[in-house]
Amino acid sequence: MRPAANDLPVLLPYRAAGPIAPSGLAAPVLLGGGTLAAFAILFGASLALAQVAARPAGEGAFTVLLRWAPLIFQGFLFNILISFLSMALGTLVGVLVGIAQVSLLAPVRQAAWGLTQFFRNAPWLVLLFYAMFLLPFEFRLFSLSIAFPAWVKAVIGLALPVAANVSEIVRGGIRSIPAGQWESAEALAFTRRQTMWMIILPQAFKRMIPPWMNLYAILTMATTLISVVGIQDGLTITRAALVAESRPELMIPMYTLLLLMFFAYCYPIARATMALERRFNVKV
Repeated sequence: MRPAANDLPVLLPYRAAGPIAPSGLAAPVLLGGGTLAAFAILFGASLALAQVAARPAGEGAFTVLLRWAPLIFQGFLFNILISFLSMALGTLVGVLVGIAQVSLLAPVRQAAWGLTQFFRNAPWLVLLFYAMFLLPFEFRLFSLSIAFPAWVKAVIGLALPVAANVSEIVRGGIRSIPAGQWESAEALAFTRRQTMWMIILPQAFKRMIPPWMNLYAILTMATTLISVVGIQDGLTITRAALVAESRPELMIPMYTLLLLMFFAYCYPIARATMALERRFNVKV
């Protein structure tokens, strides 16, 4: 039997339109393919213009680019290696400092907070210069001299801001866990250490993964800073190739080639980050 109609206003249940992408991250999803196509078109157009501007008796622009591409790619792989090592070292230190930020001991908590804020808000290039020029070039162990290469100091210099950002990610992940989890663990006679490692961190870990991956993508792009301090990375080799060829028309094709390498590596990380954010989205 149909219910009788009435004129009383009725508040219908709310229906969400669907999962909303995090702010600032929807654009790369929609425009990623278009951006890659735009880069490819720019690369092809710049290569065609360089070919037209090439000297009549000289090598073609495509031939020169093809000759230098393997060396530029090797430099790019060195950037990736630096990013791996810096991220690993920064994560190791950052996790410890992040846990220290939620310590019950006020001196430990304040010291961890101060370190985090200092290195998080310091320019990456300045920290890299400090690491390069303040760390020794070699260590002496009795009569043995151990060299301290510049690339190791670069790893340390980039790991400092990474550690500060990881510390803040860990602190935020721990604070995002409801207080009821702490209270339940305390009611079950768990120690604080057991509560942290067995209950809080496993739940917070999945919330830390997306910002951690985003930080790694930012670090990978920031590794080009090491070229400023004289380390042979992809950007340094690209500049050396332009100087060796002395052909200004090759500048845009060569830099676009390096840009495409970084984009092809970092864009999948951004997509994976957004997929994890949707998967681990906290339901309120």
